[in-house]
Amino acid sequence: MSFEGERHPGVQAPTRDTEGFRLNHTMLRIKDPEKALAFYTRVFGMRVLRRLDFEEMQFSLYFLARPEPGETVPEDVGERTVWTFSQRGVLELTHNWGTEHEQDFAYHDGNAEPQGFGHICFSVPDLEAAEAWFDANDVTFVKRSDQGKMKNVIFVKDVDGYWIEVVQANRLAALGD
Repeated sequence: MSFEGERHPGVQAPTRDTEGFRLNHTMLRIKDPEKALAFYTRVFGMRVLRRLDFEEMQFSLYFLARPEPGETVPEDVGERTVWTFSQRGVLELTHNWGTEHEQDFAYHDGNAEPQGFGHICFSVPDLEAAEAWFDANDVTFVKRSDQGKMKNVIFVKDVDGYWIEVVQANRLAALGD
């Protein structure tokens, strides 16, 4: 028997109507694409899969991911667009044109009051090495792996102030109840 998900109040069994549904991406609004792209490509090793510009509405979408080694990403723009929207674990950065020129402009990070959105998460193979890498790249820490009640979990901030959780999966087996 294969795992069918934990059972909790409110959980309902998926129907055949949802077969093939998958979470493709999550979106963060960014002030300055040059700074945000530098952060996610340098610090987290992501690649920009596709940029879509919407001139009439004056915004751009940047789709980033970390393809697996040896994974073939289509060169053809149309094929790559379709491929991008069929992946898992894609980060969409949305830039509303002109925000990079507004000195005091900032998006709500979701963690200040009133709280809402919390964070995105990256899994890394070596938490200590990742922590050292963040230090070497002047990444802002919210919480280091040895701080707080929840050990072996790091929280850092991106250039727009969004929180990023960083975990080493094999250290989390005993987490929670």
